Amino acid sequence: MPKNAQWLLAARPQGIVSPSNFEWRETEVPELAEGQARVRVVYLSLDPTNRIWMEDRESYLPKLELGEVMRGVGLGVVEESKNPNLAVGDLVQGLLGWQRYYVSNGRDVSKLPKLPIPLDAYFGLLAHIGFTAYFGLLDIGKPKPGETLVVSAAAGAVGSLTGQIGKIKGCRVVGIAGGAAKCEWIVKELGFDAAIDYKSENVARALKRECPNGIDIYFDNVGGEILEAALANLNLGARIPLCGMISQYNNAAPAPGPRNLAMLLMKRALIQGFIVTDYASRFAEAGQEIVGWYLAGKLKYRTDITKGLEQAPATLAKLFEGTNQGKLLVEVSAAG
Repeated sequence: MPKNAQWLLAARPQGIVSPSNFEWRETEVPELAEGQARVRVVYLSLDPTNRIWMEDRESYLPKLELGEVMRGVGLGVVEESKNPNLAVGDLVQGLLGWQRYYVSNGRDVSKLPKLPIPLDAYFGLLAHIGFTAYFGLLDIGKPKPGETLVVSAAAGAVGSLTGQIGKIKGCRVVGIAGGAAKCEWIVKELGFDAAIDYKSENVARALKRECPNGIDIYFDNVGGEILEAALANLNLGARIPLCGMISQYNNAAPAPGPRNLAMLLMKRALIQGFIVTDYASRFAEAGQEIVGWYLAGKLKYRTDITKGLEQAPATLAKLFEGTNQGKLLVEVSAAG
């Protein structure tokens, strides 16, 4: 049997996640029982929710205990199977964890359809990334042609797709991103109408400049001061899909505010949090639409891939530093 390598959760983070929060372990892959399959992890997705899962509390999933394999969404290939529903060579996706091999019972993974897309697109376009953008914007944001959509973390994996879907639906799209290079990318490559660099200008003032007719939809990935700035510029009946609050995840204590939640009342606005698994029964619908847009040249994606499971803890920090360029992945093993 092959040797497994795993990252375990060794300590709860205090503030920024560091490699010291993890412990490396090498172990034997167990022999398969009837109904099980051995999956070799190819790609590991690194996401802001990794930080939430490390906390000493339950979130939308049970608490991850110290000493357990770090939780993470992965894509892998079946190498050995005693499960009639999984064949050698099948591509699967699920909570495979921060490890080289995962033993599945067949019910805890999803078999991926063979599509005319690159392998990294199963994360860059589909899975929790693409489906989050799709359902958050279309089901909660309900965009209409001519409306103004503002997206925070707009150069990130979810935000970049959200803005492009907004353009497909006829919106004027303004992205908020960190740094001139990211702002240039979302405008020149992805077709956003305007970009605001939160690192170099006052976001509240910039929103008034770029959204002279107000904001109809604000797709929030960050929370904090940027959410507050968006609230100040809402139109009547505005919608706010609340996807993430990455600016808050490393805080040692809860952050104050936003201080202007009264704007939700004054503007009769909707703010709704959501988790992508709420829409699991409709993933096939979203996948068909997203792949169609991609093949038609209407959607682009970018992945930022680090090679080697050993690099996962250090690579995770890029999310909170804002230095990743697109969907952050670790290549655990070769696809072939």
